[in-house]
Amino acid sequence: MPQERPVFEPRVSIVTLGVADMRKSIRFYRDGLGFPTTAKDDATWAIFRTGGVRLALYPRKLLAEDIAPASDTGHHGFGGITLAHNTRTREAVDEILRLAERAGGRLIKPASEASWGGYSGYFADPDGYPWEVAWSASWSFGDDGTLWGGALGEAAAL
Repeated sequence: MPQERPVFEPRVSIVTLGVADMRKSIRFYRDGLGFPTTAKDDATWAIFRTGGVRLALYPRKLLAEDIAPASDTGHHGFGGITLAHNTRTREAVDEILRLAERAGGRLIKPASEASWGGYSGYFADPDGYPWEVAWSASWSFGDDGTLWGGALGEAAAL
């Protein structure tokens, strides 16, 4: 008899960012960073295809109201979350940080040797969400872009 799938599967499907200016944010991710989407500039909600998890944008005020009508819609600096883009080469870290700046992002931390043995830096998107861009010699990527290696495990082990 086949094993039943758990009701809550261990995965993240969509990360939604509450943004102040949809048009600006759509252009940053779509035109500046090249995230694929069908969203037009005037979209009220945008979803971007990535290797696995989808990235979505939604007006910050409406997202807060969706969670709870009395939610705080203010953006008070670091919110305890970062997004990450891991690269296949060390050189790509610097290239991507420059790309993010040209697209309208802000460099938070230039790339440097990281305490964990890799190489990384940070940029912020137009709403201040921090993105780490990182590389490590111990990582490898599956054909679908899935990140493996070190503490992440090996593809053959799953």
